[in-house]
Amino acid sequence: MFPDDWFSYLKDSFKQESFKKLKEFIIQERLLFNIYPPQEDIFRAFIETPFNSVKIVILGQDPYHGFGQAHGLAFSVKNGVPIPPSLKNIFEELNNDLGFVAPDNGNLTLWANRGVFLLNTALSVREGLPNSHKNQGWEAFTNSVVSALSLHKEKLVFILWGNNAIEREFLIDKTKHFIIKSPHPSPLSAFRGFFGSKPFSKTNQWLLSQGKIPINWNLNK
Repeated sequence: MFPDDWFSYLKDSFKQESFKKLKEFIIQERLLFNIYPPQEDIFRAFIETPFNSVKIVILGQDPYHGFGQAHGLAFSVKNGVPIPPSLKNIFEELNNDLGFVAPDNGNLTLWANRGVFLLNTALSVREGLPNSHKNQGWEAFTNSVVSALSLHKEKLVFILWGNNAIEREFLIDKTKHFIIKSPHPSPLSAFRGFFGSKPFSKTNQWLLSQGKIPINWNLNK
């Protein structure tokens, strides 16, 4: 079920031929392979962060491709699931940036409920094959999501992690939103500029400069 508040801004996207082809593609994929996240969690980010509540957009690549990891929030895993390397690096940067100790789980629902919209450029993936659902129609849909946020919201922070996310910068109106971009937090790229990028403090400094309430990034309270 897709939330009504988001649907009112994205209804035309669901009518596009690319989205119809995407639906058929995923149906066939689920018949043949394990696809993540589960069907009921594909739009979890939209459920946990209503359109009017969005303050920050964190944009990643595609969902985790291991069993039981992805649950519809970019970079997040459910309680009890081992914390993936990319998320460990995010927590390390959070600690270095703001001093917050990493939680004992990788569930980022608290961030989502505080207005941090955790979106990937593709919202599904085949088990064991990262980027396996790239260029199947998700990009057209998530581009329309970013465009809708840029057009209809004011003073958002867009945090773009990795090339897949940075390629969407052109969709964002820089005259009214703030963009932070860096390499992906993956172990393959984190040391090329993700570590030390201080996205969390930069976000809050900009929000304060705009007269807005900063985000509580502490996942332990």
